[in-house]
Amino acid sequence: MMASRGEPPATKVVLLLVPHKDASFHAALRERFRVLDFFASSERSQLPAFLGAAAAAPEPPRAAIVVGAGLIPVDAAFLDAVPSLRCVMCLAAGVDFIDLDECARRGVVVANSGSVFSADVADHAVGLLIDVLRRVSAAERFVRRGLWPVQGGHPLGSKIGGRRVGIIGLGNIGSQIAKRLQALGCIVCYNSRTPKDSVPYRYFTNVHDLAVESDVLVVACALNKATRHIVGKDVLEALGKDGVVVNIGRGANVDQAELVRALKEGRIAGAGLDVFENEPGAPGELFCMDNVVMTPHVAVFTAESMSDLRDHVVANLEAFFSGQPLLTPVLPHSPVN
Repeated sequence: MMASRGEPPATKVVLLLVPHKDASFHAALRERFRVLDFFASSERSQLPAFLGAAAAAPEPPRAAIVVGAGLIPVDAAFLDAVPSLRCVMCLAAGVDFIDLDECARRGVVVANSGSVFSADVADHAVGLLIDVLRRVSAAERFVRRGLWPVQGGHPLGSKIGGRRVGIIGLGNIGSQIAKRLQALGCIVCYNSRTPKDSVPYRYFTNVHDLAVESDVLVVACALNKATRHIVGKDVLEALGKDGVVVNIGRGANVDQAELVRALKEGRIAGAGLDVFENEPGAPGELFCMDNVVMTPHVAVFTAESMSDLRDHVVANLEAFFSGQPLLTPVLPHSPVN
């Protein structure tokens, strides 16, 4: 996709709607663009006022950088507030909080993080699965609480090799998860919108049938209307009492209430979760479960990925302002993850 027409340097104004986490990221932006930083402004609690002031400036912003967790939805109301915007840069692969159809209708191009985070998220997904099956975190707590010399041996874990792992979503991240699990001796199968001729894994047209033939379900798909609660009660029942769910997609890909019930009632064996339906936070019922491993939506975050993301965002913005193709454009209804 081509970006909008080239912009002279004076109009390289970027709306930054990202909490401050990485000083080098913000510094790199300010070196190249004029940045209107919401979280550094005196109006940080009043987004409408901030957007109104930005829109009314002599040189209003042409591009916006938004955070992937959907802190600020990019919808018709947002685009109405800043009509000068012609580019939205998302700091994640998932763009479920961006109205892609509305952006396309208004001539606003959208880019995401592409494959910047794919390796790190794949590593994290495999780590969660290993932790759940081998009871790593539970065993660590067992030692730390002084229970080893008192109670003796810790409950046995389970082998990784030989597990049938069904991956929901075989995009950049799902493909890398599959390669790692195959190297560990797992039998990989998958569900996606369409079968992929380039992979040797067995394809299932629906998630229920995938669950029937799997010991583990790894959720690595984008969140949209079709994939909201794609793992629900029927899929959990199909997975069975020895099954494990790993979710590194979006919290709402899994019906969280049904997952909690299935875990409490022993209808599945465990879960590894990096994402939740109502973040920040996770269901309190899971806190005492040794068969559940939880992390606070951090699968994407490593020092290396943050550096790569900084370079990727800058390159996308430079392409937009110079009228060149975006590096990682996202089209309406295009599959991501």
